[in-house]
Amino acid sequence: MRSTPPDRASDRGSRRRIGAAAAATAALLFAGFGTAVQADAAPSVSSKVTYTATPCATPKHKGELACNSYRVTGGLTAYQKQQAAKTGITPKAADASTPSGYSPTNLRSAYGLTSAAASNGSGETIAIVDAYNDPNAESDLATYRSYYGLSACTTANGCFKKVSQTGSTTSLPSSDAGWSEEISLDLDMASAICPNCNILLVEATSATMANLGKSVNEAVTLGAKFVSNSYGGSESSSDTSYDSSYFNHTGVAITVSAGDSGYGAEYPAASRYVTSVGGTKLSTSSNSRGWTESVWNTSSTEGTGSGCSSYDAKPSWQTDTSCTKRMISDVSAVADPATGVSVYDSYGVTAGWYTFGGTSVSAPIIASVYALAGTPASGTYPAQYPYDYASTSSLNDVTSGSNGSCSVSYYCTATTGYDGPTGWGTPEGITAFAN
Repeated sequence: MRSTPPDRASDRGSRRRIGAAAAATAALLFAGFGTAVQADAAPSVSSKVTYTATPCATPKHKGELACNSYRVTGGLTAYQKQQAAKTGITPKAADASTPSGYSPTNLRSAYGLTSAAASNGSGETIAIVDAYNDPNAESDLATYRSYYGLSACTTANGCFKKVSQTGSTTSLPSSDAGWSEEISLDLDMASAICPNCNILLVEATSATMANLGKSVNEAVTLGAKFVSNSYGGSESSSDTSYDSSYFNHTGVAITVSAGDSGYGAEYPAASRYVTSVGGTKLSTSSNSRGWTESVWNTSSTEGTGSGCSSYDAKPSWQTDTSCTKRMISDVSAVADPATGVSVYDSYGVTAGWYTFGGTSVSAPIIASVYALAGTPASGTYPAQYPYDYASTSSLNDVTSGSNGSCSVSYYCTATTGYDGPTGWGTPEGITAFAN
């Protein structure tokens, strides 16, 4: 086990497969409204954000993979600081009674998706692959969507469907509170970015690569063209066989979180067939975009993953010069818990609103951007699409920050153009994710 950093609520746990206070001075967007306001100086508050890895981030059994998420436990998030600046009232830290993270409106604003989210996505299905069962998944999703004014997404109206890895709607895995937090996070992010999309939740029997991989296959069999995976583990020599068994699906955008343990490659983010998604710190800004991003990095063991794979071959469209095999990541989105997102969850915790971070946030965001961009072309690997728009205004180039120490600078340090922690950058609209 890693020792606990003095500024963190708990340790990230074992390595996976064994298993600032200043207010923004620009126009800010607040949850559910989209009203621009001029921020004054925020009240003097203790704003140090503390957070803990969700229970599924530490595997219970040998051979299981970990989810890539953190839940905020104290301090004021970026969103709460914005509210404090707006109202002059200091919000409660980690208060489950009200949202304390970025809203759908915030996220769409940050990534240039407001128009696309309003008009695109109908008829598309985003699949969320996670382990174990969340018995409250549909009701928690309903609460999130209702609060933010999103249309209902239910089993009854055909928008939502929950199945096991075999496709059964009745014979589901055992329930697990930790993975339920992860499931709520993933479902809410899909809703935030693509509210017109249908959502398919595929629950693996356990968090092994075999069962999660079978769940990916089942999602594709059931017609999903966008599949989000917010889990990972250490690389192994078996990964190339997993590639061919579970992830080689042309015409399907499969996203995978890059990991939350700082610099270092994980699988299945290292698969040549997926879009590996890194994580950023997302903050409001006085620039023309209204937002700015840097590499998410809290400590040497907490931050977005990146790195050069030891096993997976380099896809033909990836042309960075030093890594001869698969390089992680391709693109990125918000992941820092301190600039985290609002999620509603009720199974195994006090029912209410929580703020989550980790690359479990960024993976479903990117899967949903692909969905807004439309059905991928048959015979193509959508992981290539952002490379076709590299260094264009279709992506926000993240050029500051690092996620650790490495022998080749761009493996762990943001730079102009491509880099490991953030790939080619974050979405600026949907163009870079269309075929």
